[in-house]
Amino acid sequence: MFENLISLLSDIDPVMAALYATLFTWFVTAAGASVVFFFKSMNKKVLNAMLGFTGGVMVAASFWSLLAPAIAMTPGDGFKQVVPAAVGFVMGALFLFSLDKVLPHLHHNFKESEGPKSSWQRTTLLVLAITLHNIPEGLAVGVLFGGVALGLPEASISGAVILAIGIGLQNFPEGVAVSVPLRRMGLSRRKSFFYGQLSAIVEPIAGVLGALAVGFFTPILPYALAFAAGAMIYVVVEEVIPETQQDGHSDIPTLGFILGFVIMMSLDVALG
Repeated sequence: MFENLISLLSDIDPVMAALYATLFTWFVTAAGASVVFFFKSMNKKVLNAMLGFTGGVMVAASFWSLLAPAIAMTPGDGFKQVVPAAVGFVMGALFLFSLDKVLPHLHHNFKESEGPKSSWQRTTLLVLAITLHNIPEGLAVGVLFGGVALGLPEASISGAVILAIGIGLQNFPEGVAVSVPLRRMGLSRRKSFFYGQLSAIVEPIAGVLGALAVGFFTPILPYALAFAAGAMIYVVVEEVIPETQQDGHSDIPTLGFILGFVIMMSLDVALG
């Protein structure tokens, strides 16, 4: 089945393939958000374990799917080879850092807000936070498909598909993490679901833009891959991990992190 999927996507324009892949990641987010139709609340330990899993997937994907290919496709050796990856990684982290400071948003715990003070409702602030953090995920998938269009051996269809699957896996708990708290706040099931799935709608947009950018500017590919990795790691360290460590049950989300990391690593190495 996996081979058939790879064969099918190989015959499609890479930009369209990036769109289909990121529509899949959006769909999984919507599936996670649909949990709100069955549960008004969720055990905090379970939610933290799911968020820990999300962090593990993102960290593993950042290295095996993004940083390693970025370094491998850079000519030269020693420090010369790692410069584009290092520069792109820092730029990605600074990009998310800047967005955090410029745009108001709310953390999952509904207690801490970042960015300028705003009169926006807490619903809008929470959805905006998750939307911001979904940008690098869609960008990462699009950039890899853009690399495939250039015919670079380090960027393969299978690698791009594995990344999309990994991001899809961790998008499920993200959908839950948005919709269930909104439902608990008193929003209707439909509104909670709507806002939950809406948080990932930026991924197809970022995916297409990433694929197009790499196609037009070939030399930026290593920088773009590392940029997406830096942005994803920033999200994990600044948002995901702290959110899971606030309730005195740090061992559960830590085990979730390990599981997510191992699954994504295994998928990437075995199938990519």
